[in-house]
Order: sequence, then structure tokens, then C-alpha cells
Amino acid sequence: MGSRLGDAMSPYLRAHAANPVDWYPWGEAAFEAAKQRDVPVLVSIGYATCHWCHVMARESFSDPAVAAVINDGFVAIKVDREEHPDVDASYLAAASAFTGELGWPLTVFASPEGHAFYAGTYFPPREIRGVPSFSAVLAAVGTAWRERRAELDATASAVAEALAAASAVRTGGALPVPPNSQGPSQRSLLGRTVCTAGSAMRRSSRSPRCSPS
Repeated sequence: MGSRLGDAMSPYLRAHAANPVDWYPWGEAAFEAAKQRDVPVLVSIGYATCHWCHVMARESFSDPAVAAVINDGFVAIKVDREEHPDVDASYLAAASAFTGELGWPLTVFASPEGHAFYAGTYFPPREIRGVPSFSAVLAAVGTAWRERRAELDATASAVAEALAAASAVRTGGALPVPPNSQGPSQRSLLGRTVCTAGSAMRRSSRSPRCSPS
């Protein structure tokens, strides 16, 4: 397939141009494609000097079998956080609703409208120390999208409302839980969803990632 990243300004994006993943750069075209196909969006955010970004690229994004799963069930977007710091900041804030281990690569699953319903950082090719494999995560998200769509939409809406509230008061730290929402149970709900792949989505205090300084 032809790569959309080959002519990118970002060296980080160009480094992924040869991946078998059918990457889109950040932009409306990717979300329009997701709406037309009615599939979730995988947003992968990193930067050129991020060690674990390159590890995940080598282990997962260069694997034709993993790429086939991504291409079949998702629209994949590769983002250079140095090129789009606003996108990075927004999805980092959303990711804090799902994990306390923030960093890069940032791996976000979102609706075709761009609202995150699950996020993590580095996922290994095989489960290790309680961190599920990337393949298991892809399978679980795909199953949830097909079978538990309403629950994922509710999670995405709750996170979007929390982000809007956080932006309105310009506060840092943990995202506020929006009024009349069930933030903690939404996160537990997604945890059960991911468990359908046979691998618990548990937080790991030793999850490899490039951390914010």
C-alpha cells in the first residue's frame, strides 16, 4: 500500500512510512475514513528520540500480522507530539482517566469523532508483568466496539465532559469527574471489556515508557 507518511515534514512520521500499518497523519481525512468504515481510531503519539516509541514500532507496527489486524479493524493515526503539542496534551489528559502511567508512546483508542474511550502507553508483543500484549488489546477493543458500543460511547462522553470541565477551570492534576457521571465505574467497565481478550488490563508500576520530564 502507498504510504501517506512518506512526504511528511516530521522525521518521526517519515520513519514510520515503511510500516505495514496503513497510517494516516493527523487530520480530518482519518476521522472521515473512520466514520465511513464505522471503526474506531487508533492514535499513536510519540517523538523521534523516544526509546520506547521505537521499541513498540519494531515489535508491533513492523509486524505484518499485527498491522493486518490494525488495518482491518481500525483507522490508524501516527502523531509526532513535537509537531502537534496540542493533540498530545489533549490525549494525555484523556489518558489520565484510564492510567496513572503517562508517557510515550501514547496509545489511544477513540471514536470516529475523536473522543478517547481507552488509552495506555507502551504495550509489549507478549503479556509481561501484568501488562497485556498489544494484540490482546487490539482484539479486546475490536470486540468491545462490535458488541458493547454503547458502553464505549458512554465512556468517551464522560471523558470528553471531564476534559471540557478541566479546560474551563484551567486546573492541573487528575481530571474532575463530571456531575451525574460515573467516572470510576466507567473505567472499571472498560477494564472488564478488555478482559474479554483473556488478558486483564491492569496498571503496572513498571510499565516501560518515556515519561514526561
